[in-house]
Amino acid sequence: MTNLQKIKSKIYNLPELVEQSKIWRGVREKIVFTNGCFDLIHKGHVEVLANIADLGDKLIIGLNSDSSIQRLKGENRPIIDENSRAMLLASLQFIDAIVLFSEDTPQKLIETIVPDILAKGGDYKVEEIVGHEVVLQNRGEVILVPFIDGFSTTNIVDKIKQD
Repeated sequence: MTNLQKIKSKIYNLPELVEQSKIWRGVREKIVFTNGCFDLIHKGHVEVLANIADLGDKLIIGLNSDSSIQRLKGENRPIIDENSRAMLLASLQFIDAIVLFSEDTPQKLIETIVPDILAKGGDYKVEEIVGHEVVLQNRGEVILVPFIDGFSTTNIVDKIKQD
């Protein structure tokens, strides 16, 4: 398998991911889930995702689709299209699966996958994280990972606009 094929093989639709998750669970792999837009992937994203990946055996990323991001962040976003963002994330060796979602939140995705660990970067409280009830009711954990100071897509966009 070529490197490009390996990268592309990490991008799943939901039914494929459900089947892959069953295989991982069958060999007792701990599944970690996080989600985000990941528009203009930067060092802060990479460090937080690497820390989240260390929480379990398999890391699944729920990736907001272009239409979802436009509703959440405005018509000028995303800057990078969903297929490109998925490829960039899939190229990171510690990420095992990417799945796009078009809803405003990953609630349906979390209800379908039911990860062992739901992780989120930032200054959230557990009860503010979408899907936390599903994970906790299924004896999973919800873990918060601090953001890396000084890195934000919005700040990068603002800097580009100033220049």
